Order: sequence, then structure tokens, then C-alpha cells
Amino acid sequence: MEPVVRIENISKSFGSGNKKVDILDQINLTIEPHQLVALRGRSGSGKTTLLNLIGALDKPTDGEIYIEGNPISKYNEKQCSELRRQKMGFVFQSYGLVPLMTVEENIEFGLRIAGVPRAEWAEKIKESIELVGLSKRAKHRPYEISGGEQQRVAVARAIATKPALLLADEPTAELDTKMAFHIISAFQELVKNKTTTIVMTTHDPGILEIIEHVYTLEDRKIAKDKQEIII
Repeated sequence: MEPVVRIENISKSFGSGNKKVDILDQINLTIEPHQLVALRGRSGSGKTTLLNLIGALDKPTDGEIYIEGNPISKYNEKQCSELRRQKMGFVFQSYGLVPLMTVEENIEFGLRIAGVPRAEWAEKIKESIELVGLSKRAKHRPYEISGGEQQRVAVARAIATKPALLLADEPTAELDTKMAFHIISAFQELVKNKTTTIVMTTHDPGILEIIEHVYTLEDRKIAKDKQEIII
């Protein structure tokens, strides 16, 4: 089976000349179907940049990224948008919720954009809200709930479409320990059920302990993965 993500010799720089800043240098990484993968590293190590490149939200300076075998670095904006709509779900640190929509309506909006048939909306909304433990907040708007609850809405919206690839940037950053582990358990269940493949970033050492595939970004490169660490 073709890897969901294959990254070959990816480099990314911003600026030019004396103001050029190298963020990633010759990154190689393969992510197989139905894996839960975590990227870790210091702030500024390039985790979010790499996530944005995988999600076709930015383009590499050099190298190529393949999504299900298709090279995407030369895609135009329309092709990138269609790829994201059809194949991907996103959890951003900024949440990206529509302020005047309820929790249910925010999730419905995501389903509509993804082209999910209307007949499936009610079930998918209910299922995803229950998965993140927000059934009692379904009719609330973002300004009526906490930052942690908003983050859980963002997770629910992303998983409701059951995307082939879910990209999550610090999806548990605003959550208490109990809820953070609840969300990761939900991610693990989605992977176990072969629903999706998940790539996330995190600083949380407790969460890193329970994720099987962990890669460290260090000095602009993938330094090691969890399976190679000798204790």
C-alpha cells in the first residue's frame, strides 16, 4: 500500500540574501496508512512549518512531498484546495471557529465544505461531539465556552469528515491532563479502526510516551524517532 505521506529531501527557507532563514534541511520521512505520528522539538524547530508543507498550505524550497503517491509541490492553489477538501482535516492552534455559529453549526460547516452528503451530517456531528466530550455544549457559541472547549470543537470538526489524513498542531495544548489523554485516546481509536492517519505536533512528554511513532526535529533535520531510542 502506498504511504499516505512521503517526504523526500525537503528543505524550507524564508527570506533571501542576508535575511534568509533556513527552517528545514533535507528532511526525509515516510508515514504509512493508519499511523498516529507525533512531531516534537523546541519552539522554532520547524514542526508547524513541516505540518503546513504536508497540508499543502505552503510549498517547500527544495524537495518533494507525495500524498498517497501524488507529488504536490507543483500543485496550483486550486489543486491544493481540492486536495485539502477531499483528503485532509486540520486542527490549528488558532482553532479557526466561526464566532456566531454554535458548536454543532461549526462542525456542520466543516462537513459542508468537505462535500459530505447532507443526509450524513446529523450522525457525524453527534458522533464527533460525543467523542470530544462536548454534548452539553452543542448549542453554545465559541465565545460562550472556554479556550480548551474551543480546541475540542476544532478537533471534533476535523475528525467529523473522517479525513484520510488529519494534521493537528498542538491539539491538546489548552487541555487539562485528563482531557488531553481523552483526545489522544480518540485519535488512537480512529487509527486503530483504520479511519484515518494522523500527524500531530506536541510538547507534552506524557502524550509522547503513549504515541508509538515519534520524530524529533532538531537542527533543521529529523534527528531520531522513538523506536531508535535506547534506554
